[in-house]
Amino acid sequence: MFDTWDEKRFLLKELVKRNLTSKYKESVLGIVWSFINPLCVMLIFTAIFSVLFRFQIKNFPVYFLTARLFYDFFIAATNGAMYSIRSNAYILKKIYVPRYMFAIGSICYEFINFLISLVILFGVMALTGAQFHFTTIFAIIPFIFLLLMIIGVGLILAVLNTYFSDVSYIYSIFTLLLMYASALFYPMEIVPANIQMIFTLNPLYVAISCFRDTILYGVFPDILSLLYLAIFSIMLFAVGFLLFRIHEKKLLLEL
Repeated sequence: MFDTWDEKRFLLKELVKRNLTSKYKESVLGIVWSFINPLCVMLIFTAIFSVLFRFQIKNFPVYFLTARLFYDFFIAATNGAMYSIRSNAYILKKIYVPRYMFAIGSICYEFINFLISLVILFGVMALTGAQFHFTTIFAIIPFIFLLLMIIGVGLILAVLNTYFSDVSYIYSIFTLLLMYASALFYPMEIVPANIQMIFTLNPLYVAISCFRDTILYGVFPDILSLLYLAIFSIMLFAVGFLLFRIHEKKLLLEL
């Protein structure tokens, strides 16, 4: 069952549809919350930090949103993938379904939310008078590497969280640290020079920086940064895929 591509595509579509309907089932505003959430967060951070960094960051709302959208997508998608096996145990125990499809389904659902958030980003750019650059089309490059990284991390977390439920608590602490290590709302210039190198080793920060370059600054991302991001993302994707394949048949025994 679900061995052919058509069957897997149908399953993926149904999983994404289920996630969408279940999240907004009892909500009055429904999917509108996907617009409201990033907008409200942006307004709060802009009110607080645009005053602190008003001389260092040009167009703070766009600066913040370009980073926050990538960060939110990474965190939400990897969290969804992490719980995908445990939360669907009742299905997995009844019928054979490719286990990884549940992780991929969670990631695809968050991808839709990311696309919705892009509408907010471009709307804010228009309202704040930000220039739209032709380099925006190259934003797809860091996004593809981010997606590979998310799939890899998501599959790794799905396996680890099935064996050890404490992983979810550890990951919540890690994501908090990751937020401050990704320069979402402050300029890199305020970070001591001897620590900046550590930031550049953070692949999420590199992805955000490349995304900002194309959207906000109108330049093509640094080639070395893209190369580092590509290598790191592909390695994470490969490790996640191999780890999941090795443990896929054993996961049900742990549920």
